[in-house]
Amino acid sequence: MRQALALLLVVPLCACSWSRELPVAPPPLADMEEPLELRREPDDEAQRTTLPTGAFSGLVVEDARDTLAAKLDEPSQLRVAAVVENSPAMAAGFQVDDVLVEATIGNAAPQSLLRTSEWRQLELTTAPGTEVTLLVDRAGRDAKGTMVLATRVRAPQRIATETFREEDRVGVVFRTATEVEARAAGLAPGGGAVVIGLSRSSPWRGCGIRFLDVLVAIDGRPLLHPQDLLNALREPLRESVQLSVVRDAVTSTVEAPLSQRARATREFSVPLVFSYENDRGASEWSAVLGLFHYRGTNAAWRFRLLWLIRFGRGDEDRLLESGS
Repeated sequence: MRQALALLLVVPLCACSWSRELPVAPPPLADMEEPLELRREPDDEAQRTTLPTGAFSGLVVEDARDTLAAKLDEPSQLRVAAVVENSPAMAAGFQVDDVLVEATIGNAAPQSLLRTSEWRQLELTTAPGTEVTLLVDRAGRDAKGTMVLATRVRAPQRIATETFREEDRVGVVFRTATEVEARAAGLAPGGGAVVIGLSRSSPWRGCGIRFLDVLVAIDGRPLLHPQDLLNALREPLRESVQLSVVRDAVTSTVEAPLSQRARATREFSVPLVFSYENDRGASEWSAVLGLFHYRGTNAAWRFRLLWLIRFGRGDEDRLLESGS
């Protein structure tokens, strides 16, 4: 009697414990086109060093968020990564790891600073000799300092570009614009996004987006960082975005539609009677306790009857000869 009860308990548990590992992320798009020559950052350093340098503060700032996940989930902040020795910033008492809250230029109203491009724009557009007051978060406490911007005598250190991928709504790969590309498009260094990859099925192809287009604004707002574009594309209810695009020094505006990733995996099962699965071009079904079983792909198929009789057919590794 005890053995019968144990069997009744074990069988349901075994049946319920059956599971298959499911992917936690969608696979990369197989039709993504990424020309190799576009992966390399443009060699425009000689041109960059001839650009107007603006004023000098001595602050080197970077995004305060460490990981991509944090950049997606947390609001952007600017952290002081370095303070140049004997600079206006050092004289004003600013320290590494200070987080910028707002800046006041002369007698103007305070302005928030969320992107590195905003800080660079401040340095480029503010005349040397101007007082700039910064409110910073220092280890959880507010601190304030005032510095007088000096004349910058050489270009700041070059910042390497970053690459971003979006494969759910558009199928696009883009990188941050170089300083030369950004300033030619009317943006501060760090702003803008350059298209370097597109899916063959991307909805952006139909609206005219092409490789090396520089995206400079989204929905009428300047694109201060490529992450701002990613955030807009990931809004679930959006059907399109308005993009300002610079190509060959000409700016145009396009309404760029968004799409949805196709669902390639389908399964259906009636235990012991019939089951069906389609997984990215490979299909399989069986019926009546496995008496009938079929597996097929784009290249071959196989059918089994009564576990003994098998049929199959597949492609060869050659092309058919054409008739004369």
